[in-house]
Amino acid sequence: MLRVLLGPRSNFRVTSLFLAEPRARTLDALVGHLEIPVYVAPQPVMDQVVGFPIHRGVLAVAERGPARSPATLLDDLGPGPRQILVLSQLANHDNVGGIFRNAAAFGVDAVLLDETTCDPLYRKSIRVSVGGALVVPFAQAPIAEILHALGARGFTVYGLSPRGAADLRTLRAPPRYALMLGAEGPGLPDELLAQTEPVRIDMAPGFDSLNVSVTSGIALFALGQGR
Repeated sequence: MLRVLLGPRSNFRVTSLFLAEPRARTLDALVGHLEIPVYVAPQPVMDQVVGFPIHRGVLAVAERGPARSPATLLDDLGPGPRQILVLSQLANHDNVGGIFRNAAAFGVDAVLLDETTCDPLYRKSIRVSVGGALVVPFAQAPIAEILHALGARGFTVYGLSPRGAADLRTLRAPPRYALMLGAEGPGLPDELLAQTEPVRIDMAPGFDSLNVSVTSGIALFALGQGR
């Protein structure tokens, strides 16, 4: 994770590191040239910082930076083919982290989260994302603002739902599209689906549920086949 945070794709500037002595030795080639404070302590001292051994000997402080609006983020991406993920009402940090992992793996340009979706920079989300949350740009805003920003910039928005009229396997995504995912269980509400082109992933008879993180990977792979 530290390699991702310090890597060229990272969206965050590291300001200091706190390492356990054994990790400092193994990471010397990575951090020895950094022009930031690097603090080293015995592992028991590090464990006392948070009260239990959760960090595996590596803690980093990085600047989050100013938040961008969906419109600003999309404008920063520029014209041309783009694929965007939109997350609505996702409160599970594991799922959000898994989605960011898939977004990084499949080359998603940005993730837009509504105001009810949990923070992708929460510790557990970052860990599950395997650093994807550190490299995929994102913005958080009310869903109406997100949809307006996408529509004004020529994006086709697909809403993924078991009630979708179109089979995802038959879809040929346009150059600029966004895929909207809702929470497991309730899914996307009807009023949101009505503002999208609803699509579905067909499953075996009698079963219509997938983990939302798994769903994002399947959908991104399927949409990518037609690009």
